[in-house]
Amino acid sequence: MRVRVATTALGITAALLVVPACSSAAAGTKSDTASSAPAGKPARSDRNAALLSSAVLKTRLLDESDLGGDYVRKPERPAQHDDVTVVGCPALSELGGDAATGGTLSFPHKAKATFTYASSTSEVSEELYSDSANKLSDGIGRIFDAMTGCPSYQVVAGGTPIDMASQKLPVPHGLGDEQWSQLLTFSAGGRSTVVKQTAIRDGSLLLIVSGSPALVDRHLDKALAKATATD
Repeated sequence: MRVRVATTALGITAALLVVPACSSAAAGTKSDTASSAPAGKPARSDRNAALLSSAVLKTRLLDESDLGGDYVRKPERPAQHDDVTVVGCPALSELGGDAATGGTLSFPHKAKATFTYASSTSEVSEELYSDSANKLSDGIGRIFDAMTGCPSYQVVAGGTPIDMASQKLPVPHGLGDEQWSQLLTFSAGGRSTVVKQTAIRDGSLLLIVSGSPALVDRHLDKALAKATATD
């Protein structure tokens, strides 16, 4: 299975070229310093082991009623496939351009929603994926290890150079089975966008919350609670 970063980093690329706004970020991983999973921790209960369909995942996304009246859901954007070259990060280059700018994870079940906040350019994006625990962990891990292994590099997307910087962040302990977090800075045309991205795997479900650092911190717990809730 070819795994690609599952975020709207490509959306950020577009935003940097058009408006000084931030959107979302890149994916998380399994890494000694960027992720956390207690050694020998037993598997979650059966309710978290079953795969969830895309239709079910959609019902577990946050919506305006969860977030409040200051949030407006953005329509889904069609996939973009600009020619992408990675400069200065061989490990990431080996994964392909999609791993540097975003795309769609090739896990079979997925759902996504992006919201703008208070009529501003601040955004928060939530993505849910379902697959076996090993596939989720290993797939995300390969990408995130490559991204955070290069503190700075450059992406040339559609002929436009974008300077990238990545920083590992402390993970949110006590949530799910594994956690990952990073801060990304996208710089192009004299403008910079800072994006926080936090991912949590809970059994066979992967949650990724990306966007404005304050909004990610504000809604992460709520997103995980809804995503893992049972009827």
